[in-house]
Amino acid sequence: MNNYDQAKKVLANAELIYSAEQIQQSIDQLALKINDKLAHVLQPVIVLPVMNGGLILSGQLITRFNFPVEIDYLHATRYRNKTMGSDLQWKVRPQLSLKGRTLLVIDDIFDEGHTLQAVIDFCKLENAEQVYSAVLVEKNHPREKASIKTDFTGMEVEDRYVFGFGMDYKGYHRNLNAIYAVCDKENEQ
Repeated sequence: MNNYDQAKKVLANAELIYSAEQIQQSIDQLALKINDKLAHVLQPVIVLPVMNGGLILSGQLITRFNFPVEIDYLHATRYRNKTMGSDLQWKVRPQLSLKGRTLLVIDDIFDEGHTLQAVIDFCKLENAEQVYSAVLVEKNHPREKASIKTDFTGMEVEDRYVFGFGMDYKGYHRNLNAIYAVCDKENEQ
């Protein structure tokens, strides 16, 4: 079965974890916390969505900010349309100079945190003054996580493979306005 057919099957059997309404409420709360923390910054904050997962959340969060922003992006991935991560691959680095700037890195999910850790380390090497991170979902699990913590987290999920609202299943379903969990263990491969 190809990835597209498998993704359709997975969605048909998936369990709804968070509805569109619950996600919007979470984004409202995230925006309030981010506004409280970053409204004092004296120059525009550089917002860096981590592609592709951070695109959906970023687009909605940015419209709720009450402070000036500049928007750039980066593309760093460990999954490459698979369900298991491997080595980090940089596809695109930010184009703006990060030196002396305050950054907000936005991603879809904090699982073990290796991608976010690498991104934040890169930003610090580029001499960013301050680097904040925001994710829609943090996964609860017993596996070891990177040494960083996110500054802003919207929701938590159990240790299941989740997709929707920026998170994909083998390259599909990022566009869903809700978050689902794979039900069938064989489809997590």
